[in-house]
Amino acid sequence: QNHIKITLGNEIDLDKISHAYLFCGPRGVGKTTVARIFSKAINCTSRKDGEHEPCNECEMCEGITASKNLDIVEIDAASHTGVDNVRENIINVARIAPTVSKYRVFIVDEVHMLSTSAFNALLKIMEEPPKNVVFILCTTEVHKIPETIISRCQRFDFRRISVKGVV
Repeated sequence: QNHIKITLGNEIDLDKISHAYLFCGPRGVGKTTVARIFSKAINCTSRKDGEHEPCNECEMCEGITASKNLDIVEIDAASHTGVDNVRENIINVARIAPTVSKYRVFIVDEVHMLSTSAFNALLKIMEEPPKNVVFILCTTEVHKIPETIISRCQRFDFRRISVKGVV
């Protein structure tokens, strides 16, 4: 997914992080993995100027890798489809400043599974996002996501990776 890596790398280099990203494409192409790496890169405390890869050695990177950083919130929308879950896990948490990280990142996997009322609740917080909050929505079925949500995201279309590319 080199086209995505270059674009996200440039955003990190220029310190122009968007408030919402939409990662869409078929299963198994790295959407959630890229979301995790990106959340680590924008919060890495040892990243040098001009670099966009996380160091994977600082306390911040190690905490994110071990899923111990409370500012990185990963939600599986397939099992949390309702509006109450969006209110509890996203809206209420987003209003609180990040505890240790520069950005509080919400990775919502399988976002297309949210109910209509959950999408409406998510839309409210995405319309006026708190400072230092980043939403990364991952989906295999972008056609199920309301246009109002899509229009507020920077969209990245992931493609299948050849065996040579994986190697």
